[in-house]
Amino acid sequence: MAEVRFEAIRKTFGHVTAVDDVDLHVAEAEFVVLLGPSGCGKTTLLRCLAGLERVDSGRIFIGERDATDLPPRRRRISMVFQSYAVFPHMTVRENIAFGLRRQKQSDAVIKERVESVSGLLGITELLARYPAQISGGQRQRVAVARAIAIRSDVLLMDEPLSNLDALLRMQMRAELKALLHDLGTTTIYVTHDQTEALSMGDRIAVMNQGRIVQVDTPLAVYEHPSDKFVGDFVGTPPMNFLAARVETNGTGPTVRVGGGTFAIEQSDGLANRDLLLGIRAEAITVEAEPADGLIKAGVVVVEPLGSHNLITARAGGDLVKISVPNHVSPEPGDDIWLRFRLGQIRWLDRESGKVLADSSRSGV
Repeated sequence: MAEVRFEAIRKTFGHVTAVDDVDLHVAEAEFVVLLGPSGCGKTTLLRCLAGLERVDSGRIFIGERDATDLPPRRRRISMVFQSYAVFPHMTVRENIAFGLRRQKQSDAVIKERVESVSGLLGITELLARYPAQISGGQRQRVAVARAIAIRSDVLLMDEPLSNLDALLRMQMRAELKALLHDLGTTTIYVTHDQTEALSMGDRIAVMNQGRIVQVDTPLAVYEHPSDKFVGDFVGTPPMNFLAARVETNGTGPTVRVGGGTFAIEQSDGLANRDLLLGIRAEAITVEAEPADGLIKAGVVVVEPLGSHNLITARAGGDLVKISVPNHVSPEPGDDIWLRFRLGQIRWLDRESGKVLADSSRSGV
């Protein structure tokens, strides 16, 4: 195991900046997920760490070693790719043993390691088979077994589950998380799937346009996004954003949004400016009758999702997603009234999308 440090990493391809001044510290035995849309730079950053791309500037440290200019074979890393990348002409046993033979380990060590990791991943009965004789999920387990068998300092995983079907992907998420926790391996995992990121990582580094825009625990990234991009990208459905304005009068600050107004306790720095009100779908409750502090909305569609229903409604000029119990099922065209949980509102600048205040942290 080893810690990893990226210091001011920059990587360009011609006129395109893929990674732009990235700093990140991954602690020993930590599981960090690089999350972002396609083209945001997350795979390029991983390839720079692996030595598959040379950085234009900045330094990469693995443990105490400056690995910036080391060839891949000397970085003591292992990698699992999006494609299984198992050797079709080798048996499962030979695939798992490949890296160990490159390390010139003894036959006894190879036998012990292969049997140990195949047992951990539940593929012992497949050791004599060839990749063409096993399923996609089993091939991915072989790729993971090959990577962890060499006991590298750092394990890199580049969207390793994206080729699996939804049910198998969910199963493998749980298996991988438990396995890597037990092994205590320093892991950096790349994905565009925010469900994977939220469910697996100790921390998430959200990337956009080559930069890391937020690094925090999964719950903190979900509940306290640093800007509109993070709120939009993380969560299903995405965070709601409504045009809002805070007004002050003799009775206290009032928020005006499309569909109505409601009072808040404080308005420090928010009054008389154009804002975005950010709120999650589960932080909104639905009432059937109007009352003070409720926002009127018209139902557009109701999506039954088994354990709950997802309502899309229009409040003024904004569409709002609301997660409600499955017995709450208004009809399209119905009027409903929304109550926002004040402690879960995020206030953002309308132009920049940056968070100005977080009700649960600031008391606003």
